[in-house]
Amino acid sequence: MIVALLAPLLLGACGTPAAPESPSTSGTAVAEIKAAQDYNDTDVMFLQMFVHHQRQGLQMTAAAVGRAQDPELRTLAEAVRATEQDELKMIEGWLRGWGKPTEVDTAPNLHADHGGLPGTGPAEIESLTTVADAEFDTAFLSLFLAHQHNAMELANLVKDGGRNADTMAFGERVRASRQGEIQQMLRLMSK
Repeated sequence: MIVALLAPLLLGACGTPAAPESPSTSGTAVAEIKAAQDYNDTDVMFLQMFVHHQRQGLQMTAAAVGRAQDPELRTLAEAVRATEQDELKMIEGWLRGWGKPTEVDTAPNLHADHGGLPGTGPAEIESLTTVADAEFDTAFLSLFLAHQHNAMELANLVKDGGRNADTMAFGERVRASRQGEIQQMLRLMSK
């Protein structure tokens, strides 16, 4: 059952996107993989917003690794956490390679004009540390389902307006992997 739970993560989009095999990237650390230099403001905005999004996800999955009551949920959280740590290193490396900041202003409506959605709020994330143990799994799943849906919506930004092939391919992998995670979480909620 755990293999079935992890298969979409491990096969679909776990870890970093596949880099073309070449002498310059083969065996290169995730953070050292560079994205092509052909990019636009949408590529940059997507990656900056996704850095913030990933950091929130890492906070939530850390809570689930420590507090989840269901062993399947704990395993899922561990796998998502590992994947998102790799993704975060990679996209921060891309932004640094372009000479762009990895931090983004997180004012709630700052990116609304560009199709950006509000992220999970600090109070919502903090609630995962105070909810009763017996209610943790449901609280986490409810919050993380919305969070991963938001990741898919963010990925649509680059699909519709990006220029960089690496960023757009990453967006495709985000949509596929988060859809798989959402399906797994819905199944866990219905147990």
